[in-house]
Amino acid sequence: MTDTRGPQAAPAQGAAAQAASPLPGERQPQQQAGPYHPPQAYPAQAGAAADRTGAVRRPRTGASTTPRVRKARLRVAKADPWSVMKVSFLLSIALGICTIVAAAVLWMVMDAMGVFSTVGGTISEATGSEGSNGFDLQSFLSLPNVLLFTTVIAVIDVVLATALATLGAFIYNLSAGFVGGVELTLAEDE
Repeated sequence: MTDTRGPQAAPAQGAAAQAASPLPGERQPQQQAGPYHPPQAYPAQAGAAADRTGAVRRPRTGASTTPRVRKARLRVAKADPWSVMKVSFLLSIALGICTIVAAAVLWMVMDAMGVFSTVGGTISEATGSEGSNGFDLQSFLSLPNVLLFTTVIAVIDVVLATALATLGAFIYNLSAGFVGGVELTLAEDE
């Protein structure tokens, strides 16, 4: 931490005040030319100080500079079935809407490419006879019929996914009572 206050005038209270150690956070009146050494909590003994005269502390060269990542180990002991049901219901509705939109877009692309007319003509020729035209694929796979079928499938999916997720929460709570639940290790992202 650097002192940004600038030069300060020291009060003239004699040589004893100059020789005393500064208060924590204050600088000594004369800065030493060598590297910074933090103040020691206990004074060095005379024999140890005599052995290290002239020794300068050098920083380690192989020191790791990456910050330590904090990790926490957590255990999922219980899943609330009511909240699992609400979340799974909303996710199932979103998935159902995406399914309906995807089916409509896919039908429009295939109709623009002429897939239904080509395949429908081939099926009509194969199933037709002298008196009848055969099976009409284009009327069977019209956009309203496809969207109706996709909507029925999406509604069934919403009901089943919600029920299965809620049942899964009950089963998880029973098994977590025996084995303790799922353990997760979370790490802080820097």
